[in-house]
Amino acid sequence: MRLLVRFLGFLFAAGTVVFLVGVAGVAGAIWHFSKDLPDYSQLQDYEPPVMTRVHASDGALLGEYSKERRLYLPIQAVPKLVINAFLAAEDKNFYEHGGIDFTGMARAAVLYAQNFGSNKRPQGASTITQQVAKNFLLTNEVSFTRKIKEALLAMRIERAYSKDRILELYLNEIYLGLGAYGIAAASLVYFDKSVNELTIAEASYLAALPKAPAALHPVRNRDRAVERRNYVVDRLVENGWIKQADADKARKEQLNVTTSRGNGAHTFAGEYFAEEVRRDIFERYGEKKLYEGGLSVRATLDPKMQVMARKTMVAGLVRYDEASGWRGAPSKLDISGDWGVKLADVKSLSDISPWRMAVVLETSDQSARIGFQPGRELGGAVSKQRQTGIITLDGVRWAKAASGPAKGRTPSSVAQVLSPGDVIYADPLFDKEGKPVEGQYRLRQLPEVSGALVAMDPWTGRVLAMVGGFSFDQSQFNRATQAYRQPGSSFKPLVYSAAMDNGYTPSTVVVDAPIEIDQGQGAGVWRPENYSSGKYGGPTTLRNALRQSLNTVTVRLAQDIGMPLIGEYSRRFGVYDELPNYLSYALGAGETTVMRMVTAYSMFANGGRRVKPTLIDRIQDRYGRTIFKHDARECRGCDAPGGWKNQAEPQLVDRREQVLDPMTAYQITS
Repeated sequence: MRLLVRFLGFLFAAGTVVFLVGVAGVAGAIWHFSKDLPDYSQLQDYEPPVMTRVHASDGALLGEYSKERRLYLPIQAVPKLVINAFLAAEDKNFYEHGGIDFTGMARAAVLYAQNFGSNKRPQGASTITQQVAKNFLLTNEVSFTRKIKEALLAMRIERAYSKDRILELYLNEIYLGLGAYGIAAASLVYFDKSVNELTIAEASYLAALPKAPAALHPVRNRDRAVERRNYVVDRLVENGWIKQADADKARKEQLNVTTSRGNGAHTFAGEYFAEEVRRDIFERYGEKKLYEGGLSVRATLDPKMQVMARKTMVAGLVRYDEASGWRGAPSKLDISGDWGVKLADVKSLSDISPWRMAVVLETSDQSARIGFQPGRELGGAVSKQRQTGIITLDGVRWAKAASGPAKGRTPSSVAQVLSPGDVIYADPLFDKEGKPVEGQYRLRQLPEVSGALVAMDPWTGRVLAMVGGFSFDQSQFNRATQAYRQPGSSFKPLVYSAAMDNGYTPSTVVVDAPIEIDQGQGAGVWRPENYSSGKYGGPTTLRNALRQSLNTVTVRLAQDIGMPLIGEYSRRFGVYDELPNYLSYALGAGETTVMRMVTAYSMFANGGRRVKPTLIDRIQDRYGRTIFKHDARECRGCDAPGGWKNQAEPQLVDRREQVLDPMTAYQITS
């Protein structure tokens, strides 16, 4: 009995020593790994890089700018379904544990021992809190050291922050494939929906992605993606978060993702406008604020007017270009084998809908069969669909030869214009009633001429529509703001304004007759003529001279009032920064932009007040605070305390500079 007691005492003593040594070892390890842990307090003020979004005046999305597709969503705005899907997939006990799931860790340790030496990646047992610690504060290194640091940080984070805050950080930081960070961006990228519109199947698929977004690609690895999605659906049922009937329906749902989600500017042909807004924000706030600041920009663009402006500009350019005849197909293609794959590799313009690139497959006198460029799936593979159409003789009537013996002749057969292998553009052919003829198309060619258009509210300077060229895909050079061209006779109202502000009236008579200007210094004699060369009206009023755009009267006027005065008015109106003292500049020989000319004409329309053009109404930061507003007018009475008490209505005080006498502005407009 005494021996038994001694033996038990020995075991107790030995156990105590081992326990104390173990405790000391654990304490030492904790101390060792805690020495250089990152500062987790930075999570409190975490501001992730968030994309800047630009909206049109009606709220429609115009553009997005970011280095990472990311939208930050407060946890209160995340639907319960989405939260449950991620908890089911990643950490069902999230709201119960203190940062570490010991059961999961034990399971991972057993699997690690079983797979030791097999070069298989160890299975993780990370809780959501541990993933937050790793994603924000540590690296992706696979080692016990990192796992220990991850666990220590997770326990500290759990003590410092609420569960909702930790979950909010996780749901907004995780990478979910296709360049999308966070659930809000992923929902838009994969399904073109807000998180509130996601179905059970869609939420389950997003929740399946964090472990391996590339391996669960919805097109390249569709079967595996569906399998993992259904696994998450099963976990939702198992945890009692959805009903069995809803789960059965979700499992049967097809995994349909948006094949392409381009810039919203394509919705209303606003690419040039969106790019100009991007440049404006870049100049105001810099690159970091633009691509990471999460700005919300309300642009001045009117989508309906923009569509009309784009259609009008394109129609005018095409009509002018087609009058010169058909220049021939821009390129040829070998149509043997699968022509679709070859055509898919040819760069086409994506912003000139309903035009589509096609290749001529066969021709005859009366028609040509064409094959349209196939699209690409989400994974980049060429679609297997092959769509064809017919170009009839009516579709090539305009295509007169632009050169050669047959120049100017209307084609009598389609084969005279097209041959197999020609890469062309075509759009639907319409009948006399304006209805598209099914299966029939019209030949198109990209115009060599380009142009620009700006539509502005003359009272505020808000640009309602802007077209910078035929196609943004073809050329990003914005001819409305960047192309300096001669304004020609459109400059004359500024000359007449300077004259009428300085003694002339609309009824002042000036002689319309030939004039010679000695330019001196060996430059010879300049003899400006009217557009209707050789026709002169003699004495005429300024009103008629401006109405008929008479060059000789304008030059005489400029001689009398002096080019320095005209240069001063051109600076006031913002047309030119400096105007040389040459009389030819009174006829618009200088160079300026469409935007500057539209701004100048707006000042005639609004009674002579200075207008500052803008493409942006308001900019808000990521917290909704307004940091820029174009309308800077003072509003007296807008902040009336105590509500409505029959006081006078609010007044907007307009302190903009009067650059032109209101009477002169009226007379010029008249």
